[in-house]
Amino acid sequence: MSQEPAIGARGPLWISKHISIPEAELRPEFSRSSGPGGQNVNKLETRVTLRFALAASQALSPADKSWLAHKLAASLTREGELLVHASTHRERERNLIECRERLAESLRQSLIRPKVRRKTRPTRASVTKRLEGKQRRSVAKRLRGRSRED
Repeated sequence: MSQEPAIGARGPLWISKHISIPEAELRPEFSRSSGPGGQNVNKLETRVTLRFALAASQALSPADKSWLAHKLAASLTREGELLVHASTHRERERNLIECRERLAESLRQSLIRPKVRRKTRPTRASVTKRLEGKQRRSVAKRLRGRSRED
């Protein structure tokens, strides 16, 4: 029952131009699927669970590992592994390819760091304009009040 994965399911998993995860760091596990497949569902193990040990990875820098551990904390197991499941296809190879794509996309999205906000000061002209506007509103409101003759 052990079938060889297709070409797309082999080799390093590319996350970006500079980051690729070697195939040895990805551990696929196979089980019986509840998805499509007719009677094959009861006989073949087409469901794929892909395990990736984040802390043990040699492909990621320590900074990337700590960032991913923080971003993916809810998705990691106690052992620090990221699990991805796929059982939408009838063939094991296609499910394995889908798992690899899901893992790559998850890591790509999680590695995006937000832009650092730099404090800026308002220009002198904008401060002057704001204060003049406040002064005009203040005068207009003061003039709406009761007259002093009452």
